[in-house]
Amino acid sequence: MKITLITVGKIKESYFRDAIAEYKKRLSRYGSLNIVEVPDEATPDSASPAEENEIRQKEGDRILKAVSPLRNPETLVTALAIEGKSFSSEELSTLLSRKMTGGVSHFVFIIGGSLGLSPEVLRSADLLMSFSRMTFPHQLMRVILLEQIYRGIRIMRNEPYHK
Repeated sequence: MKITLITVGKIKESYFRDAIAEYKKRLSRYGSLNIVEVPDEATPDSASPAEENEIRQKEGDRILKAVSPLRNPETLVTALAIEGKSFSSEELSTLLSRKMTGGVSHFVFIIGGSLGLSPEVLRSADLLMSFSRMTFPHQLMRVILLEQIYRGIRIMRNEPYHK
């Protein structure tokens, strides 16, 4: 199993880097994890809607460029978006298992920047997934996503994991 996270921006806080490193270590028992960071755009506090769209577009172009070489019939591209489908941990585990049985060996997850994802990125994804209608910092979202992938794999394999 291969997992790729395509994310906008770098992780600045050491506590997020430590948590990501911990889940990367845990997930290494089950496959490989690669994190691709595309540069984010500086967003002025007083950005107009047009400026925000331009920023999303630039970041989206970088995301699509990173996704393009990964696309093949064995890849499932999932974009994290508020308007996406919500899953319980058990449902995510079932999704991963079902997709693997169907021939998917590479799971690509996209986490946008502070303004979200461009319409082109959302349209290009095979699946839109929502963790909540709330907005989370994209740095924290990496940790939450990795924890849920790890939990989903443990559930799939009938391995114990705290509840």
